[in-house]
Amino acid sequence: MPRANRYFLPGHVWHITHRCHQSQFLLKFARDRRCWRFWLFQARKRYGLCVLNYIVTCNHIHLLVQDRGEREIARSMQLIQSRTAQKYNRRKLRKGAFWEDRYHATAVDTDQHLARCVTYIDLNMVRAGAVKHPSEWECSGYREIQKPPLRYNTVDQAALLRLFGLTRWAQLQQVCREWVREAIREDSSRRDSVWSASLAVGRKEFLKDVKKTLGTRARCRNLEYDGGFHVLREPSTCYRSHSDS
Repeated sequence: MPRANRYFLPGHVWHITHRCHQSQFLLKFARDRRCWRFWLFQARKRYGLCVLNYIVTCNHIHLLVQDRGEREIARSMQLIQSRTAQKYNRRKLRKGAFWEDRYHATAVDTDQHLARCVTYIDLNMVRAGAVKHPSEWECSGYREIQKPPLRYNTVDQAALLRLFGLTRWAQLQQVCREWVREAIREDSSRRDSVWSASLAVGRKEFLKDVKKTLGTRARCRNLEYDGGFHVLREPSTCYRSHSDS
């Protein structure tokens, strides 16, 4: 499988997806999903990872973060991946790969595209038919945003408020509920591959800036319009997406 994109640019918001090896359901048990979330919390505490949203499904994860330019994303992903795999393999007396070769990262513009990406992540298990509403799935940013835990809070509340131009947490909780309600009313089952198979999603100016900043690394990338989104697309030889969300 070709290696997925994981370039990072300081200040940008990134939607990260990572799948279990051969899309196996290695995260089907709640204890393993909680393990991944625990190490996400540890990554925030150790490296200052700025977590905006996340969800842990049965065979892959979605993570929305903002890059602070301290290599915290790469170090955090290495920590979370290795510790989650080690604990699972030790318990199951299992050997071999737990994750796909590399995770994929998509830069997300910090305008309405960010709100749509947050909602897309929230609705992952609704699209999969596992739950009727994102509040029913435990290991998710939506659940944490609506009911912040007393311990192990992974979502960076200050960063989310700043990015959405809000001043109170209750405001963010309300708008997130409204985004989900509207998305479910319109069509909760549709998968938008742009969020997991593109180099960047956003306004044309944002995409041109990302491409320019990446320089020669973005030489074979193309600006396209796909399903209502402007995207900086990677050729199919650069990344192959899977059929699930």
